[in-house]
Amino acid sequence: MASNTQDAAHGAAESAPGMPQLDFSTFGNQIFWLAIALVAIYLILSRVALPRIAAVLAERQGTITNDLAAAEDLKAKAVEAEDAYNKALADARAEAQRIAAETRAEIQVGLDEAIAKADEQISAKAAESEKAIGEIKAGALESVKVVAADTAEALVAALGGKADAKAVAAAVADRMKG
Repeated sequence: MASNTQDAAHGAAESAPGMPQLDFSTFGNQIFWLAIALVAIYLILSRVALPRIAAVLAERQGTITNDLAAAEDLKAKAVEAEDAYNKALADARAEAQRIAAETRAEIQVGLDEAIAKADEQISAKAAESEKAIGEIKAGALESVKVVAADTAEALVAALGGKADAKAVAAAVADRMKG
């Protein structure tokens, strides 16, 4: 009996038409529905999906264009800011140089005044020193005259003569002049 059941199942499988897509008797019907499905898909895509995709692409392109324009504007502002910074830096350097020159001039004026004051003090000290040296020199000359006169009198006395004070003073004064 088992073999009869197997034969019946096998016979039914052979008599079955197979896959319906490969059944040549329904090809016309399948082609008709394929054309309707393709037309429906085309209409749905062209009326609904593709306009939405085109809108998204246009929006994306607009966003990209706007972003590029904004980037160009920001770049221009950055260049302007850099130029302003460089100008401010140059102005600051010029101002610093001006202040340094003024300070140097003020210091030079103070230095010139201090040098003039020091020169005056040095001149005054030099004049005092010259006066003191002149006094010392005059005192030394007087001492030399006295010593020379005393020495001359002592020499004349040692040689056996009598020294005349006026003659000795005149001889010493003559000799001192040159």
